[in-house]
Amino acid sequence: MTPRNDLLSSSKSDLARILRRLDDAITQGQKALLGIQADEGYWVDVLEADCTITAESLLLRFFLGIREPEKEKKKVRYLLSKQLSDGGWHIFPGGESNISASVKAYFALKLCGISPDVPSMVRARERILALGGLAQVNVFTKISLALFGQYDWEEIPTLLPEVFLIPPRSSCSLYEVSYWSRTVIMPLLAIFAKRPLRKLSPEMGCSELRLPGQGSTLLKKDSRWFTARNFFLTLDRVFKFYDRHHIRRVREIALERAHRWIVDHMRGSGGLGAIYPAMANSVIALRSLGYPQDHPLVQKALGEIEALEVDQGDQMLVQPCHSVIWDTALALNALVDSGVERTDPALSRGGEWLLSKQTRLEGDWKVKVPQASPGGWYFQYENEHYPDNDDTAVVLLALIKVFGTDRHWQPALKRGLDWLLAMQGKDGGWGAFDVDNNKLFLNQIPFADHGALLDPSTCDVTGRVLEALGLLGYDSKFTPVARALKFLREQQEPFGPWYGRWGVNFIYGTWSVLAGLRALGEEMTQPHILRATAWVKSVQNPDGGWGESCQTYQDASLAGCGPSTASQTAWGVMALLHAGEVGSESVERGIQYLLDHQRSDGVWSEELFTGTGFPRVFYLRYHMYCKHFPLWALSMYRMMRSKGRIRNDEVRLIFKKGLKKESAVPTGPLSPP
Repeated sequence: MTPRNDLLSSSKSDLARILRRLDDAITQGQKALLGIQADEGYWVDVLEADCTITAESLLLRFFLGIREPEKEKKKVRYLLSKQLSDGGWHIFPGGESNISASVKAYFALKLCGISPDVPSMVRARERILALGGLAQVNVFTKISLALFGQYDWEEIPTLLPEVFLIPPRSSCSLYEVSYWSRTVIMPLLAIFAKRPLRKLSPEMGCSELRLPGQGSTLLKKDSRWFTARNFFLTLDRVFKFYDRHHIRRVREIALERAHRWIVDHMRGSGGLGAIYPAMANSVIALRSLGYPQDHPLVQKALGEIEALEVDQGDQMLVQPCHSVIWDTALALNALVDSGVERTDPALSRGGEWLLSKQTRLEGDWKVKVPQASPGGWYFQYENEHYPDNDDTAVVLLALIKVFGTDRHWQPALKRGLDWLLAMQGKDGGWGAFDVDNNKLFLNQIPFADHGALLDPSTCDVTGRVLEALGLLGYDSKFTPVARALKFLREQQEPFGPWYGRWGVNFIYGTWSVLAGLRALGEEMTQPHILRATAWVKSVQNPDGGWGESCQTYQDASLAGCGPSTASQTAWGVMALLHAGEVGSESVERGIQYLLDHQRSDGVWSEELFTGTGFPRVFYLRYHMYCKHFPLWALSMYRMMRSKGRIRNDEVRLIFKKGLKKESAVPTGPLSPP
């Protein structure tokens, strides 16, 4: 039976009671969020991925000969707890068994001493074989297996160290792939050249995961004669020939330059790229290049990996990275909009901590935008080489709300805005970390079977940047904004929503874009906006919430379909509020859902993954999302219900007036006249 919607069916006296309930829910949410702020001023919670990161950490430790029995037992328990009834492991809750995730988990468990004859391992083996065995795993899994002699290097797409000798601004350089690909690939250049091996006895290997009579696992060409895939597969054959007959001196020069790049990018406290795959590869690369295990740089890298571990009592998982800047900026946005006074010490501490994290270093982005100066923000505790547009925009949103026109942060605002505007792509949109990282044919490279080699402009990031620009008083008369609006109109899906690259999925993308459009002062009754609004309403669940499965990245016909979650319901509600739907039945049902599902401790439960790492490949569960997004949605509703406008409107008016004085916004060539 569908629960009664008290917000819709109540009398005036009942409505007053319900609004008091709304106040109580917001107060409880505020207390919960303020209660987990670190003394230094930041917020952070677990960033959970599927089992592969934890399995990879066990493989890395075994490869290096570092055994930590107690931690190992906890990680084993974690992996076993994630095994599905069919024997495999998925990459998101509700998904089917994934061959690569299952192989990594099985192999890690076996190396940790779990007998292949116990029922859980038998079921895992049967499921892996049913999925095609070792021949069907992705390239990164093949590399992990090759390190233990369980896969032939010759049957893995080749990475030549010599590619690092290609000039950075060349159309074929490693700067034409995304930051995450670059930081993973750079140490792999050394690993491929040296091919380190941890020998295993036959009984410890995983040959039982190969189907009987399975021959070569080289990738097969397309049936058509000339395709991008066939071209790159042919090129790979050429690379393999060269690798066997390489020029020794050229190889030495390439490895030395790659080595210097790796060491330079390991500076700071975050590790290479501040993401687990690159950090793990950096350790193996250094060992391959002759660094002893006790070398300070190796030990530093291992310590940074260890900092990603999350001890859950009898279990332990490993995070792909930390999400502290993102968590902090979103928490501040929710708290300010919930009515916490800007003078509150918690907000000041959070804002000052974010200011301290603004980049001062010229990162890889400098190759594409040499005229720009540092000024962005990154995602993790430290990742100076790789600030990103999404974090920079959401940090600016938070700081604009916390500090307003206070002069003490104006230099940081100018640096951040100038950097952000310089990172706009030629298509008018913004990608995450790079400019015009959109040579899509490169996704056909055999090494890139995950299909996430690049970082093109996306609707969700573009929407976030526009929201920040809107709060600063910019509108469609400003050329970068006009170009971005054109990009968004072109990218809108035929059925109404916008694609969400970094959150699951169309609900996230549509919320991000509508928030940006409203902040700019766009007329929200334009036909394309009404189509998006109608779509959001059409996918609301009978319980009043919104939900969307990671499966939508493979099948767009499932857009907006899935069990209701707290964060996705918040995105649905906020999307409609930005569209001016404050009094609609859909909004009130969404608010009722959030009120009904708030826990006694002030937060919401959320087990499903609503964050995206790489569509179709890697998904995330941000443990903070159920703490700040629902609070933000409830607060926006209360503001609009009581005042008729949201806090963003007030902020925008302040900065709009400041434009005339050139005192409240950055000045310079990138600012409007």
